[in-house]
Amino acid sequence: MADPSSQAGEEFSRLVALMAKLRAPDGCPWDREQTFDSIKKYTLEETYEVLDAIDQRDWPGLCEELGDLLLQPVFYAQMASEEGLFDIAQSLRAINEKLIRRHPHIFGDARAETAEAVLDQWNQIKAAEKPERRRLLDGIPNAMPALLQAREISKRAAKAGFDWESPAQVVDKLHEELAELDAATPEEREGEIGDLFFVLVNLARFYQVDPEQALRRTNAKFRRRFAHLEDRLDGQLAGVPLSQLEALWQEAKAQE
Repeated sequence: MADPSSQAGEEFSRLVALMAKLRAPDGCPWDREQTFDSIKKYTLEETYEVLDAIDQRDWPGLCEELGDLLLQPVFYAQMASEEGLFDIAQSLRAINEKLIRRHPHIFGDARAETAEAVLDQWNQIKAAEKPERRRLLDGIPNAMPALLQAREISKRAAKAGFDWESPAQVVDKLHEELAELDAATPEEREGEIGDLFFVLVNLARFYQVDPEQALRRTNAKFRRRFAHLEDRLDGQLAGVPLSQLEALWQEAKAQE
């Protein structure tokens, strides 16, 4: 039986060679004109397509989407190689060495018996590796989706002791922010809405809920129920009384 790691290595090498050919002078015109900035949007799209396949439990789709996602770092590394910055082998070496370095309980003599202990150890090693990060919130990417960024900011602040003591206190803060929104001027509303989101992210953290995943699931639920309305009304929602729309909404909800 063939060694899966050997097969993976062969296929990865093939992908690297294909990408190099596509970027060659006689390669694909579209691939050749791409830049680091131009393909960022595709990296984000492919990431969300992977998440969607997981949400849908579409395993054949996930298999394909993971291949699409793997193309992204190979594409970046090929462009970097062309500019003499680094190559894909260096990226692979860096992550391999990092995994070994940050798992001393597996590859060394350290002990970590729980997932929480592993995470604490990982963060300690990471902090030691990046001494230039003097502030607690340094290193949180500005390009990270806002909900995830808010979660990471609040997690780090909480670890430093800057946190509420219970979910009830967060709920009280939520009511306080709602009152501030109600009293806000039009110019102040954006900031107050942002404050509301931040408090909700913290409430999700207390309940150990991923806010990004929670909202994604709610979005999917709304789309399913709204599709039911469209199907029942043959796509003609305009002019339908709100009471009838609500009744159909409840019908869709009862069917789930």
